[in-house]
Amino acid sequence: MANELDEMTGPINPDGRDVNVIAKQLPVKVGVGSTVFEVLLWVLGIIPGLVFLFLKIRAKNYLQKLQQKLQHDASQIDNYLEQRVRVLENTAALVNKSVELDKSTFTQIAALRSGNGLTDEQRNAVSSKIDSLHAQLNVALENYPDLKAHDDIRQAMSQNAYLQKEITAARELYNDTVNQWNSDIFSWPTKQIVAARAGYTTRIPFTASAEVKQRATEVFF
Repeated sequence: MANELDEMTGPINPDGRDVNVIAKQLPVKVGVGSTVFEVLLWVLGIIPGLVFLFLKIRAKNYLQKLQQKLQHDASQIDNYLEQRVRVLENTAALVNKSVELDKSTFTQIAALRSGNGLTDEQRNAVSSKIDSLHAQLNVALENYPDLKAHDDIRQAMSQNAYLQKEITAARELYNDTVNQWNSDIFSWPTKQIVAARAGYTTRIPFTASAEVKQRATEVFF
């Protein structure tokens, strides 16, 4: 039997294809068959019914713990984002001492210091705005190359680069947990039945902004 997907014979798209994260939460649902399955277990005897009841309790506890891990992973991203905002704020102040910086830059950075507890959508928006402000500071430094030799500014930009790596790692961890959640809530019968009764939905992983994705295709060197 031939391979269904044969990389040697195609079809091949010579133009390539970009991918996007679909920002849509899918509710978990179960049909009548799941109810019949549960009733049938009790009909077969009290032991099968009790065993499945115990499994559902364990599945509920597991999903609740996984939700707490999602919160923890999201909080880690928020913490790094907050630190990065502070570093950019300090960098902007240092640059402004040497050259006149757009006053709106300070206003925008200050507005980002909103603390933790962001939704996924807000977290993506803040992250995108931070990247944009970082780009503005880079433009200022490019216009005044002597500033790059300023020790405090160099240290601040180094801290920014470090925090960006930590944010990337934290996002990967968060997305792994989101993937685990999205997989588990559709694991029939136990977890899916529990998730459907609790009204759970899929989670949306971290999404890069259109601006960041566009910049990733540009020539840097």
